[in-house]
Amino acid sequence: LDLGVDFSPVDRVLQMGSPKGIARLMQRAGRSAHRPGETARVYGVPTHALELVEFSAARVALAAGRIEERAPLEGPLDVLVQHLVTCALGGGFRPDELLEEVRGTWAYRALDRATFDWALAMVEHGGATLSAYEQHHRITAVDGVYGVATPRIARFHRLAIGTITADATMEIRFLRGARLGTIEEDFIGRLRSGDRFNFAGRSLEFVMVRDLVAYVRASKVVPSLTPIWSGSRFPLSTSLGEGVRFELDRAARGCWEEASAELLAVRPVLEEQARLSRLPQADELLVERWRARGEHHLFVYPFEGRRAHQALAALLALRLGRRRPATFSLTVNDYGIELVGESAIVDEELLHPSVLSPDGVVEDLTESVNLGELAKRQFRDIARIAGLVFPGYPGAGKGTRQMQVSASLVYDVFARYDPDNLLLHQARREVFEQQFELTRLERALDRMGHSRVTVVDIPHPTPLAFPLVIDRLGSRLSTEQLITRVQKMIAGWQG
Repeated sequence: LDLGVDFSPVDRVLQMGSPKGIARLMQRAGRSAHRPGETARVYGVPTHALELVEFSAARVALAAGRIEERAPLEGPLDVLVQHLVTCALGGGFRPDELLEEVRGTWAYRALDRATFDWALAMVEHGGATLSAYEQHHRITAVDGVYGVATPRIARFHRLAIGTITADATMEIRFLRGARLGTIEEDFIGRLRSGDRFNFAGRSLEFVMVRDLVAYVRASKVVPSLTPIWSGSRFPLSTSLGEGVRFELDRAARGCWEEASAELLAVRPVLEEQARLSRLPQADELLVERWRARGEHHLFVYPFEGRRAHQALAALLALRLGRRRPATFSLTVNDYGIELVGESAIVDEELLHPSVLSPDGVVEDLTESVNLGELAKRQFRDIARIAGLVFPGYPGAGKGTRQMQVSASLVYDVFARYDPDNLLLHQARREVFEQQFELTRLERALDRMGHSRVTVVDIPHPTPLAFPLVIDRLGSRLSTEQLITRVQKMIAGWQG
């Protein structure tokens, strides 16, 4: 549905699960009734009760015309580097004229001459570190007009042109070498040795990763994990997250006469949340604490989406640990965060201004995550777009492993001999913006810092906390099926 393929006989679209965004829901609905004068229709099919709140928020947002903004790119230098070679190949260019033309686009409106000259040097002779390699001497000037240096460079550029990069995948192989298929790198990166998951109709046990190949062995134990590809892992958008907070605020104030059909359908679940804890209002940050089996659980509900919550969880763990040394395990979803530790977090620690402050967020994130490795992975796409690595010939393209090795070599050269290389800065910036949604995170911290923080001690997980508990249980090694462990846990609460 996201590819833009239209079939006129389609009358209705079924959206399985939350679309996670208003614009995405509209785009998918537009695949139906794609004929002049017809009305598009989409049916939402929630996969769990709380998704009814998301569909209710989406209905309200659509009626009000509140659709997510699309933030434009700001000066991506890998694209500029590629564009310089393309212009040289397309008849040549004069630097002054091309600079003015490029500045006419929104993304490069603030492009300064020094940065443009840096990009020009990168494609002319490889910049400060790659000048010894002939393949990086891609353009040359004749009478002030830059053109492509050799037919070989022109051929390579035509084969590699474009800015769309696929999600990185890994091969899955048995330890003895038989190949099973490919899987997304992000999923494998979250597994620990011994974790079991479903793949290709088999139960597999993860063993290790070597040279971007995931090695597994067959398992007779029923696995608790199933691979989720990036297309079904979209985070909750800013507009929909705000809408969910508004819908919960409506329920918290008891305005059921204004509620949508979806909100009325999920009313019993929301009332149970209010009975065990409380429903957060729009200007409130709800925090729940629960103790079980000697572990202390802290649940925080910003409703800012999975990506922002991943960064926020690492940030909270770091800042709380600074106030009192502790070790936390972290779980996140689109609604909230769970931190599990051996000692309780007291109100004074949680409510300290430094914990939820947007100040120093970049420095703290850099300290709390492996930024170097993340930037190196991000640099792989930047290097491909900038033409620093060649993706291979049609029918014989390089695999992710080869591309990663090639890009890593260039990254290491830049990091060692040219640490101020602008492409390295771009890789780090894109890690913050794309993987951690830094701008959204800073806004969320500012909002939470000005919100009323309500801390509630709960007897057992609430409807908002329960999905986080299940996600954490599902990632633990156990010989019992997940549903069996859940049933035992619920029986213990009821007893």
